[in-house]
Amino acid sequence: MIKSKKDYKYYLEADRIALGKNRKKPMLFFDEVWVFERLLRKIEYYQNCKNAIFYRPYYYYLYLKFHLLSLFLGFHIKPNVFGPGLSISHTGTIVINGNARVGSNCRIHVCTVIGTKAGYADVTPKIGNNVYIGPGAKIFGDIEIADGIAIGANSVVNKSFTEPNIGIAGIPAKKINDKGSEKLVLRATEILNNSLNRP
Repeated sequence: MIKSKKDYKYYLEADRIALGKNRKKPMLFFDEVWVFERLLRKIEYYQNCKNAIFYRPYYYYLYLKFHLLSLFLGFHIKPNVFGPGLSISHTGTIVINGNARVGSNCRIHVCTVIGTKAGYADVTPKIGNNVYIGPGAKIFGDIEIADGIAIGANSVVNKSFTEPNIGIAGIPAKKINDKGSEKLVLRATEILNNSLNRP
């Protein structure tokens, strides 16, 4: 979670690396996902670090922009869900419950749902670091997904997988291999930490 301006800058840079962008800022066109992620981080920064009353008008302005861009791109993603190094593959429907928690370096694809257990508002998954979420995956309930897991396309994940670095797929999902997400997720925070000499 972003708790300082330093964190905010770190998240922005990790996301840029995860998206494979070589520029420092998005282009006016064709970088809509990157614009969305930068706006998401800015809202997280203002929500978590700038609580004074005089910041409120600007925060509401940012949230309006964020809401409109979310509608345009098909994303329903709340602040403070994803760790640094988020990589949204492209535009299209993605629905994430605001109570879910996802670690660093998540690569997420279109038509994904991370939701709550039926009949509850806040019984949601906890997803580890370096997780790949394939197109159409549905992940829901009070479950845990370990670090380094790759979730196959159109999988329905409704139970915990605590063994790290495996591949899961199917309806319902089950372990299918020991490959994990190593070749599917760019570990942006590791790259960034090495360049900053940060532990």
